[in-house]
This record gives sequence, structure tokens and C-alpha cells, in this order.
Amino acid sequence: MSAKGETTVQGAPPGSEVGRRATARAVLRLATPAIAQSILHTLVFLVDRAMLGRHAAASLASMQISGPVAWATWSTLTAFCVGTVALVGRATGAGDRPLAVAATRASLGWALVTGLLAAGLGIGALDLLLSAFPAAGPEVREAASGYLGIVFGGMPLLMVSYTASAVFTAAGDARTPFFVAAAGNVLNIVLNWVLIFGELGAPELGARGAAIASVSAMALTSVVLLGLMARRGRFASLRGGGGEAAAFRRMLRVAGAAFGERVVHHVGFLGFVAMIGALGALSMAANQALISIESICFLSAEGFGLAAAAIVAQRLGARRPAEAAFGGWVAAAMALALLGACAVAFLLVPELLLSAFTDDLEIVAAGVPCLFVAAAAQPFMAVSIVLAEALRGAGATRVPLVVALIGGLVVRLGATWLLAFVWDLGLIGVWLGSTCDWVVRSALLAYVFLRGRWRDLSI
Repeated sequence: MSAKGETTVQGAPPGSEVGRRATARAVLRLATPAIAQSILHTLVFLVDRAMLGRHAAASLASMQISGPVAWATWSTLTAFCVGTVALVGRATGAGDRPLAVAATRASLGWALVTGLLAAGLGIGALDLLLSAFPAAGPEVREAASGYLGIVFGGMPLLMVSYTASAVFTAAGDARTPFFVAAAGNVLNIVLNWVLIFGELGAPELGARGAAIASVSAMALTSVVLLGLMARRGRFASLRGGGGEAAAFRRMLRVAGAAFGERVVHHVGFLGFVAMIGALGALSMAANQALISIESICFLSAEGFGLAAAAIVAQRLGARRPAEAAFGGWVAAAMALALLGACAVAFLLVPELLLSAFTDDLEIVAAGVPCLFVAAAAQPFMAVSIVLAEALRGAGATRVPLVVALIGGLVVRLGATWLLAFVWDLGLIGVWLGSTCDWVVRSALLAYVFLRGRWRDLSI
């Protein structure tokens, strides 16, 4: 890193071979811990699914409701972090520490406020949410209610921990949030074992126990990251003050379209989930195991995407647009290679992968052909996720919004309804529908990124 905190070679001409090599190394250096960090953030929920699958079939099926609802809420609210990454990254690349600190403080304050609002609204609307899944049965809905009631209560902790992690990554440090997330996951696993199954004299709480463990992990992550920020004097820091209002307005301009994109995406996704719910409890349980497997691939691509967003923002802040573009393409290529390897695993050992989340042979049998479809989707998923994040890092958030409208609402919902219900392909049709979405998104995003108009945006 240079004295300004920008991961490049000082004195290298913009777009030079030296600059490109430094950019590729920076992508890999950021992406590796960012992937692990993304996986660890969501591993909290994956461990919940895996352990609840060993607890009872109703517990696993309930995560088909709880998982998407919690994820949709969290993902929509963390849209503001797009502005955080864009502004902190540019400030880091330009060596503007006061701006980075102001953006950090404004982001964390907003995360706390939105987390508290989400907690109140989520708990208040819980019965209404669960009424949207009548086919799930009372036992499944009861387990989902116990889980979501606790997770919604912990939403402020999740928002703060995710925002703090985004600040560190945007400033070029993806290792710190990775190690902190690892500690949180250890705590989650231990508490899951104790509280789900009633070990060591604790009551057997099932889904509620998993939620308590998850919120405890979020609390640990938040406290440690905030403590580190309070002590640090570089870009990922709380030290200093002034300019928070101006930084907030700049981030809000970037994040507004990103928030709209997340709303569109998750409205479509919840409609997608409702279609799966209409297929019955077996399809719900099988799909939960399937998305638990695919989420590893999704999160790996997200890690490369976070690296791409940070590199693009930093390089634009340092006025190196050619290296910013190169960094986006390199991150997409790396994600493509990794998710291609995942696709091979889907084809070769589908039963083994599914058995990690359930020992029900009927669920495994229902999931195997869907994993074959998922294998075909992986390359398109990799390109879509990384290029969308790279554009967000540049501040071009309207493009992913439009793409989400086309892919997430029109293509995914339309294709899923046609394939799963009209053509009666069931759960396989669901996965074919999502694959159509990824194909369309990757084509549109690659075209926009290649045109390069995003290089000239100011935030």
C-alpha cells in the first residue's frame, strides 16, 4: 500500500503493465479474505440450517421461510453500504482521511437507526409475514416465528457489524473483518449445539436456540469491530469528527438507486419463495438445502465483487480509470474460475453435497436434478455479481437497478411460473427460472461495463 492507503505502485503510469499487475494482486489480496468473510457472515445462517436439519424436518423447512425473510430484510437495508464502499474507497484512494472518517461515522449511525426500525417493524409484522405461507403447516410456521422474532430483535447488531466490515474492506483491509467473523462463527457453532439440542443441561430450543446463537455472534462481531475502529488512526477509523452530514448526503445519492434495486430484487425474490412454498413442504425443504449449497458459490462471487467495488472506487479516487476497469474484469474472471469449479462439484457429487444438510433420502432425491441445473448457472452468476458490485463501487447504481427490474421481476418470476407451474416441472422449473435470470443479467451488465461510461461519474 502507498502512503495514501491506495493499493497500487507509486509512479506507475495509469493503465501501465505495472499498474495492471498491481491491480490484479490487489484484487486477489482483497478478495481472498473478503470471500472468507462473506462466507463466515452467512455461515452463521448456514450452520443454523445444517443443525436444524438434524433436529427435525419441520425445523429445516421453517428456514425456507425464515432464511429468505431475514436475508431480504438485511440485504435491502445494507444497500446503504454501497455508498459507504464507494465513498470510503475513493477517499482512501485519494488519501483523504477526514472524508473516510466522516463517511464511516455517518454509515454506522445510519446502520444503527435502520436496524432499530427493522427490528420494530419486523416483530410487529411477523404474523402477517407468516400468513403468506399457508401451505407450510402450523409446525413449520411456529418454528419460523420463534426464529424470526429473535433475529429481528438482533437486526441492529447485524447492520452495524456488516457496515463496519464494509468500511474495513473499502479501506483496503479485508483481513480484520475476516478474523472477527471467524470468532463469531465459533461462538455461533458452540451455542447452536447447546441451545438447539439442549446440551449441557440447557433447554432444547430448536429454531429459537439457533436464533439466539446467531444474534450472539452478531453482538460479538459488532463490539470487536467498533472497538478496533475506535483505536485506529487510518482510514477505517472513528477518530475525528466533522463533515458527517455532507458525507451522508453524498453516500445517500449513490445508495438511493441501490436501495431501490434491493427492494425490487427482494420483492421478486419473495414472490419466488412464495412459488416454492406453493409446491409443498418437500420442495421447501429440498430448496433450503439447495440454496445452502449454492450460497457458498454466491458468497464467493460476492467476495470477488466486494474486492472489485473497493478496487474500482480506490482507482477512480486515485484517477486511474483504466486500472479500475481492469480490476473489475480481473475480479470477474477469478470468480468465473472459482464458480466453474463449484459447478463441476455439483455435477460429480450432488448427493454428498445435499447430505451435508439433510439425511432425508426423499429430500436428497428431489434436490439432485436441481443441482445439475445450478451447475449451468454458476458462470453467469459469477459475472453478474462481480460486475454489478464493480459498477456500484463506481457509483453507477442505476444500472444494477434497471437490470434487477428486468432480470429479477420480469425474467425470473415469469420463467419460474411458466416452467414450474404451466409446464409442471416443479422444483426443477424453479431452478431453470433462476438460471434464465442470471443469463440475462450477465449479458446486460457485461455490455454496460464494457462501454465504460461509469468511469466518468463523480460522487
